[in-house]
Amino acid sequence: MKQGKVEEFTIQSKELGEDMQVIVHLPHNYTPLYKYNVLIASDGKDYIQYGRVGRVIDEFIESGDIEDVIFFGVPYKSVSERRRMYHPEGDKREAYTRFLAHELVPYIDEHYPTLQIGAGRGLIGDSLAATISLLTAVKYPHTFGKVILHSPYVDDFVLEKVQSVKDSSAFSIYHVIGEGETEVNTQVDGVQDFLTPNRELKKVIESQEFLYFYDEFKGDHTWKYWQPDVRRALAMVYGQ
Repeated sequence: MKQGKVEEFTIQSKELGEDMQVIVHLPHNYTPLYKYNVLIASDGKDYIQYGRVGRVIDEFIESGDIEDVIFFGVPYKSVSERRRMYHPEGDKREAYTRFLAHELVPYIDEHYPTLQIGAGRGLIGDSLAATISLLTAVKYPHTFGKVILHSPYVDDFVLEKVQSVKDSSAFSIYHVIGEGETEVNTQVDGVQDFLTPNRELKKVIESQEFLYFYDEFKGDHTWKYWQPDVRRALAMVYGQ
């Protein structure tokens, strides 16, 4: 299999008041002569290390099963910083969503050959990173046209934000949750039931008539189950 290239850049975020590292996977067919879809991951390093997203993208592009896509992963600096940026109650959450939409996207469009339309941009995340991906798409529905959710944390705030979306045709949602995610150790907030709130989220999304895929896998809140699902998610969301 032909392998792509991994590179990094740092962007100075005025919204967050700090430098943000971004890991980039350029597919093996990368050339400035093409236009590429963009997939942005919060928990970005995890998607590269544990999700093996670069390998999956290279394999699918070589076989012609998905559209051309460049992956941009935003790592978190610490568990506490992750919560501050991703959690609905995090004090950096709004600044982080503005960073994604107002700083990272323009930087990507300026430095890489991208489609530069909402339908050409996707967000992906696991757990709290899935939560912030969904909340960002809800806030900027014409900037991000695709959202991939691996076991998001869901509370009343998330449900209300999704319920408030006026144009459900603006972006599509891919959403999976494990049947065993009834007692998830969140490290900071104790043991929580993720499955029941995710089923409530499913009802809200379906009532809004989004373009939507939902599935419950037999497993728990770990990369053991998210990693194989990365293949299906990319195949469904970017399939040709």
